Amino acid sequence: MILETKLELMHWIDLTIIFIFMAGFSAYGLWQSRLNKSSEDYFLGGRNLPWPVAMLSIVATETSVLTFISVPGLAYRDDWFFLQLAIGYIIGRILVSLFLLPQYFKSGVTSIYEIIGHKFGSGIQKTASGVFLITRILADGVRFLATAVVVQVITGWSLPMAVIIIGIVTLVYTLSGGIRTIVWVDSIQFVLYLFGGVASIIIVLNHLDQSLFEVLPILTEQGKLAIFNLEGNLIKEPYYFMSAIVGGALLSFSSHGVDYMMVQRVLGTRNLTAARKAMVGSGIFVFLQFGVFLLAGSLIYLLMGGVEIERDREFTTFIVDYLPVGLKGVLLAGVLSAAMSTLSSSINSLASSTVTDWVGGNQSIRRSQLVSLIWGLVLIAIALLFDESDSAIVIVGLQIASFTYGGLLGLFLLSKMKRDIHPVSLMVGLISSLLIVFYLKQVGIAWTWFIGISVVTNMFITLLIDRFVILVNKPS
Repeated sequence: MILETKLELMHWIDLTIIFIFMAGFSAYGLWQSRLNKSSEDYFLGGRNLPWPVAMLSIVATETSVLTFISVPGLAYRDDWFFLQLAIGYIIGRILVSLFLLPQYFKSGVTSIYEIIGHKFGSGIQKTASGVFLITRILADGVRFLATAVVVQVITGWSLPMAVIIIGIVTLVYTLSGGIRTIVWVDSIQFVLYLFGGVASIIIVLNHLDQSLFEVLPILTEQGKLAIFNLEGNLIKEPYYFMSAIVGGALLSFSSHGVDYMMVQRVLGTRNLTAARKAMVGSGIFVFLQFGVFLLAGSLIYLLMGGVEIERDREFTTFIVDYLPVGLKGVLLAGVLSAAMSTLSSSINSLASSTVTDWVGGNQSIRRSQLVSLIWGLVLIAIALLFDESDSAIVIVGLQIASFTYGGLLGLFLLSKMKRDIHPVSLMVGLISSLLIVFYLKQVGIAWTWFIGISVVTNMFITLLIDRFVILVNKPS
């Protein structure tokens, strides 16, 4: 028997908490707008962002509602193997700090794709930016939809209503306050949903009438707290130890090294040292965050007696059925936080890349806000056009990053080479790196290897084709 989440009307106290939460962030964005005097202020916070705030903003940005809801579900259904990825994430961010951040700060760029332009020309710069734009539109549009579905389950609101409410509130503080507002709001939102996770643990323990030290041996005996998976298929199982560590490191190296939405936060810090602290620290906090929500999922498993629940509805079921009035509103505010932090960051980074990589930079605040508005409306439209039944679209949207990150990382690694490379060679290599991922997915290779193989493919094909181009163009 599958236990399904029931719909019920929310208590006015919970709705009031959510209203105060949304109104407060909107007001804060409007208040902060007075500090924006240039496009650099709007997109990089005047390069004066405190590194702890940038660090928490990175964590909040990469924490979509899918993380908030799905991670407890993983622990409920299985174990803690997912935490192996977080170990890899820390390694990947150390690599970003060592190999990519120095280049970004030395060049003084606004958009990281300017690095590509300086080396290979504006055409390849726009291509790299275009890949980023498509990635973010599809991935974050679908994440936005997923959030609205969760909000619909908990509140009983219609899906379009959930999309429009979240979208409007996010647009207000994003357009008015720029990146400075976004990172501060992100930091507050991170604290909010982490508090929600900790509060859930306390409530479950109270229902069980046991201490944490009493339930941990029970969970250990049932295999629910296993972290390291040392048995399995290295190639086809994403949570086999080496697959997870290496895959997590490569994913983090690419996502936080060549995805402008992530890098934008550290570019706004005062210097390279501060940027490195923010980048590596974010990996440690992600590990902590995963640990909190995995523990919550394991405890909910004990509370509910392991009854089968519709996939990824485990945490929402707990919120609806077990949380008291008031705290339920706080947890829903946490769900909204996870969505709004990603959405606001996506809007600002899309606008920044558009202005810098396509328009030429140095635009007015008003024009930068207009571009942000357009991208915000595009993301809202994507969420409204599709619904939760469009499973194929949702899957593609969520996986698109793993398809493109390897190609982008390959371009950045090639830019560090001293030799010149023909644009045709770069394009063929980039396309090859995208196509190889689709092939790997079809043959059942673990997704944790996608980026590594994609990077190697990009660089190998690019250099091979370029060798051929050199031979063809060599004078007789």
